[in-house]
Amino acid sequence: MQLTRFTDYSLRVLIFLAHRQGIHTTIKDVSDAHQISEDHLMKVVRRLATLGYIKTARGKNGGVGSAHAPADISIGAVIRDVEALTPVECFTARYDGRCLLYPNCALRGALQSAQLQYMKTLDAYCIADVMGSDPLGGPRFAQNGPGPVPPRSSGRRAGRTASRLRARVQ
Repeated sequence: MQLTRFTDYSLRVLIFLAHRQGIHTTIKDVSDAHQISEDHLMKVVRRLATLGYIKTARGKNGGVGSAHAPADISIGAVIRDVEALTPVECFTARYDGRCLLYPNCALRGALQSAQLQYMKTLDAYCIADVMGSDPLGGPRFAQNGPGPVPPRSSGRRAGRTASRLRARVQ
């Protein structure tokens, strides 16, 4: 499954802000660090703020910041909130059924099963699990280099806030 740039940028913003907790941060800071258009980031930030993931302040001393601790933001919840999870057109709510295979198609079930497993895996991770080293103050990847970061083994999942955020989309 391929995520949109919007979702990619949403996750980058959340990770960036997780590294900068307590530090005045602007959209320009994020834009400069990731070399992403400020105009595009404004749309991403607006959506994340509407969803409650980040807080924003306007004006001379305005900026953006995470509204929750990194351990409280589920990767799966963010993706569900910002991404239209429709791998094929028959997954959309308003599908008109014009495909001849639609009524008896087994591919839909296989894709849905794959998507559920994909999201289940992402639900096991929170922003704290994937933030690695500060991109502005150290290596770009976790200490062991790029690659998968195992989810937390402590059994303490992304906490009360992530549960609330996940419940919103179910």
